Amino acid sequence: MWLQLLIAAVFFAMVISLAVGAGFLLRDHGSSRRLLISLKVRVGLACLLMALIVFGFWSGQLG
Repeated sequence: MWLQLLIAAVFFAMVISLAVGAGFLLRDHGSSRRLLISLKVRVGLACLLMALIVFGFWSGQLG
């Protein structure tokens, strides 16, 4: 149960990071490093999400 909640929280954080990055792209017109930092955060969250999903299937908690 806790693993499913953690996966949902990481996915929600990825969506928020995507929206923030889109806002930076529209406001800064690609001239600042904030967009790059937002992308790095999103890639890190995606790696964490994949690791959590693999761990969930490996441990038998996700089916």
